[in-house]
Amino acid sequence: MAQTAPKLLHASSSAAAVLAESADNAAFATTLAKGLVVLETFKAGTRLLGNMELSRLTGIPRPTVARLTHTLAELGYLRYDAERSKYRVGARALRMAHPLLADMQFRQLARPMMQELAQSVRGTVSIGLLDGTSMIYVETARSGDVGPHVPDIGMPIPVVITAMGRAAAATLPPADAASLEQRIEAEDAELWSAFRDKYRAGLAQCAGRGFCTCWGEYMASIHAVAAPLFHAGETRQSFSINCGIPAFRLQPGQLEGEIGPRIAALADGIRAIVSAAEPAIGTRKQNKKGART
Repeated sequence: MAQTAPKLLHASSSAAAVLAESADNAAFATTLAKGLVVLETFKAGTRLLGNMELSRLTGIPRPTVARLTHTLAELGYLRYDAERSKYRVGARALRMAHPLLADMQFRQLARPMMQELAQSVRGTVSIGLLDGTSMIYVETARSGDVGPHVPDIGMPIPVVITAMGRAAAATLPPADAASLEQRIEAEDAELWSAFRDKYRAGLAQCAGRGFCTCWGEYMASIHAVAAPLFHAGETRQSFSINCGIPAFRLQPGQLEGEIGPRIAALADGIRAIVSAAEPAIGTRKQNKKGART
């Protein structure tokens, strides 16, 4: 019997969401999914979790959680802290990220240019990958003091309220873009209602100017610009690049007038060195000097 292809939704939904939707799917490995749900519960700020906490956070019965954490610790994906009777993420979990990152060789080529811009504006410059309704940092460069937001590889941020997320969404084919909006609304209707217009304005900015702005919507003390990077057709991965700067460092008009065009130019430069096509995000007129208008 031919195996049914997984829904695209599942590819970037949380393990908990997929588990909830797949209870009646005979081909679905429920125990494996529960183990991944447990792993996904460990986030920044929750380094140590016990079986009782994991059961409460996941909704999985404690005896099942205990078997899962024991197995994951035996395999090295969790590490048991005997003094606290709790678990933390184990080093083996890092191995899961390496094959994905290794396939993104453009990161290493882009990093010197990213670092140059980060130092110049005294902020951060990062590349993100669209994953469901989140962006995942896959590369980052920063100057010395960048304020309270210090991006790192693997860190997730929301799509709808960030310049990075809006710029990545701008690279999507129309059907995928519509599906993303539906998912954002389904996950948090109140958030979507509050930021829908700004989100769509960001997409329009990307089409018209090659970048979009975010004025402290994700973090009040940080303002950001982002540019679409590319949409990899074979893998259906969408990337964008952003620049975040502490608000107090910005001069009036600097974010849109100077840093926005620079992040768009950096996106152009990265695409050039990896021979990637500019994403189809709408027609942009050009002036005589070739700059986007």
